[in-house]
Amino acid sequence: MPHPTEPRAPSRVRRAVAEALTVVFPVVCAGCDLNDVDLCDRCVAELRPDPRARRLVGGLEVRSALVFDAVAARVIRAFKEEGRTALAAPLGRALREAWPSGWDAVPVPIPASRPSMRRRGYAPVVLACRRAGWRPFALLRVVRPTADQRVLGRRERAANLAGVMRVRRRAAARLAGRSVVLVDDVVTTGATLAEAARALAEAGVPVTGAVTIASTPLRGASRG
Repeated sequence: MPHPTEPRAPSRVRRAVAEALTVVFPVVCAGCDLNDVDLCDRCVAELRPDPRARRLVGGLEVRSALVFDAVAARVIRAFKEEGRTALAAPLGRALREAWPSGWDAVPVPIPASRPSMRRRGYAPVVLACRRAGWRPFALLRVVRPTADQRVLGRRERAANLAGVMRVRRRAAARLAGRSVVLVDDVVTTGATLAEAARALAEAGVPVTGAVTIASTPLRGASRG
């Protein structure tokens, strides 16, 4: 499994620049709104990983570092929707712990759609992978637009995503038979991961499992 060394701590110069910017652009803790910090010590503690696993209907094992609730939910939303990319570091550290030591595979992020890339200017899952110390492998692509998953139920989510992903054939050839692990930010019904696994299976790419930063608090998840 891709477990390189931890990212280096920010240099004194970078810290000084960050502190100067907070004077011009005041920040608040993404988890509790405390002034002058991206994430306070108490909320950092709330992001301590507690990995748990669940299996999707098709059998794919999904391991998540956090429960998408309270502080974790607020931090992930700030990271994804408010452009607070500094939060990728603590979320990446949590994501890293969701990957079991026995999984020797290539991390493949769930791809961002073009509209979301234009809106955000970055791909949250890719950035979180990098902050986890991994080299994400761009194997999947989105081939058609979809509706907002957040307003859909379980069946509607699956229908909305059916056939939306395809494997990049040239990239797949570079895998040389290695298996992959899917990476996403949050798993809810599992429809997105299931669609990605379908596309990979059709292309003959073996999938070991999936890891996410967080999972919504659904029944049927087990710790470990």
